[in-house]
Amino acid sequence: MVHLWVRAESRPNERRVGITPEGAARLVAKGFAVTVEDSATRIVPAADFAHAGAAIASEGSWRDAPGDAIVFGLKELPEDGTPLRHRHIMFGHAFKGQPAGQRLLRRFAAGGGTLYDLEYLVDEAGRRVAAFGYWAGYAGAAVTVLAWAAQQAGGTCPPVTVWEDAAAMRADVAAALGPNRPDALVIGALGRVGTGAADLCRAVGVDVTGWDMAETAHGGPFPEVLAHDLFFNCILARPGCPVFVPADAGVRPRRLTAIGDIACDPDSAFNPVPVYDRVTTWDAPVIRVASAPPLDVMAIDNLPSLLPRESSDDFASQLLPHLEALDALDAGVWGRAQQTYLQHRPEVNA
Repeated sequence: MVHLWVRAESRPNERRVGITPEGAARLVAKGFAVTVEDSATRIVPAADFAHAGAAIASEGSWRDAPGDAIVFGLKELPEDGTPLRHRHIMFGHAFKGQPAGQRLLRRFAAGGGTLYDLEYLVDEAGRRVAAFGYWAGYAGAAVTVLAWAAQQAGGTCPPVTVWEDAAAMRADVAAALGPNRPDALVIGALGRVGTGAADLCRAVGVDVTGWDMAETAHGGPFPEVLAHDLFFNCILARPGCPVFVPADAGVRPRRLTAIGDIACDPDSAFNPVPVYDRVTTWDAPVIRVASAPPLDVMAIDNLPSLLPRESSDDFASQLLPHLEALDALDAGVWGRAQQTYLQHRPEVNA
């Protein structure tokens, strides 16, 4: 019998969950055992999962879960260095050479567990089967537009927190803009992330130019990026990814004053926005990398949690059919994810 253990998220400001009570009920009806850890911050209360037939466990008790349980979470585990003996479903961010990812892989190697990275859960054509991309783009655009609006008043973007829903987010952004409207260039405009970013921009009156593979195939340089007020990077950093914003952009002639690096991979050697070197936070949403004129980079790496209800419902609906296939863990999307992990595991044993 498959035992899915849904852990509480330990990261601050993380209220999302990858399965709904309705999804848990479907798994229970299929004969799965479902355990959900209690959480004071999760957008869905544990009582709703209990009503759906899940067992409720204390927060953080996944460490003592039965060895055959599959531990399911979204963001990173506590970095305590302990070996990881379970099979884990999560966003590991571990396969591009990131330092934290290498530490995570060493923990799996030490404990004998397996990482099924949600970023690498793909179909036969290599397309991701579940992603938070749309709401990442939507929220990332909102925060970046807020940063631009703050610049117009001579300041920097104030702290952000959870919005009740997308309508409330749009209202706050529109109010901050007042009568002023920038223009924006979105690269990756045909994907989920780019679609979300463009939708938010258009909803608040920001004119959008959308680029995708056809417009970037020549490999650069891309002077058009510096000729817009806002730029949104909405593609994942991979080998061969061109540089969209040159490292010296801050000292070049430009209109560009705000970058939303929604893909947010500053630790990667393939970072297409090499003007900054660290993620930003809810308390400090931007890094100012140049001052005359200002150039702010928004690079929050858990953007969808700013809209935890909508993003959780959307992601859970995409993932549920694949969770229902966990009884065939060595096949399909799970088998491919396992092979991706095994291909990278020797790097940490070398």
